[in-house]
Amino acid sequence: MLKGFEHVGMTVSNIDKSLNFYVDLLGLKLVVRRSGDERSDGEPVDRRPAGHQLCFLDAGNAMLEIMGPATGALQAEDVAAGRAGLRHLTFCFDDVETLYRRLEAAGVEMVEAPRQAYNRDIINKVAFCRDPDGILIELVER
Repeated sequence: MLKGFEHVGMTVSNIDKSLNFYVDLLGLKLVVRRSGDERSDGEPVDRRPAGHQLCFLDAGNAMLEIMGPATGALQAEDVAAGRAGLRHLTFCFDDVETLYRRLEAAGVEMVEAPRQAYNRDIINKVAFCRDPDGILIELVER
């Protein structure tokens, strides 16, 4: 029986920049940060190159796993029309307007200012920005 949605894993180019965005600006909670080439019990993981960083961030009702390769990573690309893939990550907040202004002041790339949601039956307001790697982030207020 399904218990819930657990986590999404993604690669980032710089762990520290991503932690600044997701933890310091959006408010996710850092749960785990360790070298990505070792397990939680300290044993090595043979299939990952040395130098990776791994973090788990608590987003309230699910986790975000971010992996930062020692070599960095290329900027993310939006999913092309007609192609399968994840289009964006969505996080829910009490006040999208205030958050939008705070992100804008912090130099975050803002894509769309807060507006009434199209699917008002489940969401009141939405806004969009990009994380440090160009991943589209939807900010919602119920």
